Amino acid sequence: MKLARPDVFHPRVVLAGCAALPEGDGDDDGLVEALRRRGLHPRWLPWDDPATLDADLVILRAAWDYTERLDEFLAWTRRVRRLLNPAAVVAWNTDKRYLGDLAAAGVPTVPSVFVAPGEGFALPPGTEGGEVVVKPAVGAGSVGALRFTDPAAAAAHAAALQQAGQTVLVQPYDPRVSAGETALVFVGGAASHAFTKGPILPPPGGAPVFDESGTYAEERLAPADPDFELWDVGHAALAAAAAHLGITPGDLLYARVDVLGGPEAPRLLELELVEPSLGWRQLDDATRARRQRVFALAVESALERFGLGPFSHRSP
Repeated sequence: MKLARPDVFHPRVVLAGCAALPEGDGDDDGLVEALRRRGLHPRWLPWDDPATLDADLVILRAAWDYTERLDEFLAWTRRVRRLLNPAAVVAWNTDKRYLGDLAAAGVPTVPSVFVAPGEGFALPPGTEGGEVVVKPAVGAGSVGALRFTDPAAAAAHAAALQQAGQTVLVQPYDPRVSAGETALVFVGGAASHAFTKGPILPPPGGAPVFDESGTYAEERLAPADPDFELWDVGHAALAAAAAHLGITPGDLLYARVDVLGGPEAPRLLELELVEPSLGWRQLDDATRARRQRVFALAVESALERFGLGPFSHRSP
């Protein structure tokens, strides 16, 4: 690659995918060019490629096989020179028990019960006789997530996950999910854009349909313009997460807050800080270019904080 300014420092940036998706799922198309326009030197690599350890900055984007190799993945995050989002954020957010931290901080959250291996199956209070969702506490792309109306079947699925060494998350099924979730995207701690995700889990007895890579369940996505009440939940989730981790929301390069419901009683379903799809393809071309430029500027600001600005390595 010919550098735009040979006399200034051009940080080497890696967008981290995985072996099944070494350049992501296509949603991030355009990010490489947006970063290059800021004088950065980006390329895609699977997260476990040894060359990632030589990069000046690694940005997690599609490391969707980490759930199968969690210990190895977390050890790698600690070896990377500079990672966004940071390794401590990743370690906290890969386990959905973070939902308890957010609920304790006052964020309106879907009720959750966690059952570790060896513990007896339990339902969230008030859901006896109702429909529940059972899924791994460490999981991505809806792998291992199923809906149940039969408590015995739910307990059996939980036992199978526990047998595999996984902690289980049990939540009441919120019928509002049939209208989809609202995904709120933040860049550098500021609201960027939003999109909706159609329901992924089929009725009890069915299983999600996965893409060819097998790393995530297929989704129906569409642009969205959420009410401010939903954005309030998003901002509250980011603020609570940052306070818990001892950072500021601006230290998070990206975040996606998945919310159920409308303005009357929205609830947080998930806060995604590790490698979420950001819904770029749901934006028109002009808006996408502007939003990805903001993303590139946030990367540039992070590099400045790391002491890797354009003139940081300039010869006298």
